[in-house]
Amino acid sequence: MSTKLDFQDKHVIVTGGANGIGLATSKAFAAAGASVWIVDLPNTELAAIAQSIGAHACEADVSSRSSLEETFARMPEPHAVVVNAGITSCQTLLETTPEAWDRTLAVNLNGAFHTIQIAAEKMRRGGGSIVLTASTNSYDGEPGLFAYNASKAALLGILHSAANELGPYGIRVNAVCPGLIRTRLNADSFANPQVLSEYFKHVPLGRGGEPEEVAQAILFLASSMASYIAGAALLVDGGQLASKFGPWGKEGDRFDGQRWIRQNKDA
Repeated sequence: MSTKLDFQDKHVIVTGGANGIGLATSKAFAAAGASVWIVDLPNTELAAIAQSIGAHACEADVSSRSSLEETFARMPEPHAVVVNAGITSCQTLLETTPEAWDRTLAVNLNGAFHTIQIAAEKMRRGGGSIVLTASTNSYDGEPGLFAYNASKAALLGILHSAANELGPYGIRVNAVCPGLIRTRLNADSFANPQVLSEYFKHVPLGRGGEPEEVAQAILFLASSMASYIAGAALLVDGGQLASKFGPWGKEGDRFDGQRWIRQNKDA
């Protein structure tokens, strides 16, 4: 069994791989020797991004079955597929329009279904690994993200069912559940120390995450080091969901604008 994240001579597909967690994941796979296929919308700088890391660029809209089928038909049989493409809709239940609901689920949920089903058809002869990007919002009801929360919660249902049905084909299906990660979608939050100070009070590690930290979790789940892991949802949240009230804000604690620091380590 391999003891390092080595994807030499492996074909890896990453949807939504041109930005944020997806881009960090694409880079990490490429650095580990994989032949990476980045699937993203045509209105991104996809070709240039892929070229910069030695990856292949594939334009597709994951909400379109035909678009995905055409894209997968041009790619070799994958050893690993990262189902990462997603969007955020910042609306409460009462504010959510039918259009926003349909679009969010079309990308986050339908897109995941289409990707997994098409990938499984190609992988069931040789096995492999599928990793979904879910969220801590798969578990909680963060205000103002009604459609997003629903879509990410539903991904866990897909995770469990797919892991059960695809396991006999040697396909392991797992998920990562990131917390607040420094991506362009969260740029406003990370630029506001007041927002971060309150949010990170409830994160035991006292800070947000970096895309590369999520990428390393994805690579682990896709690798032979996780050969007996299937149906798992790995939290990459600094301990946030383990903390009901949060450990920060005590006397001696200090927020430096990006993270909480405990001045007296023995306190």
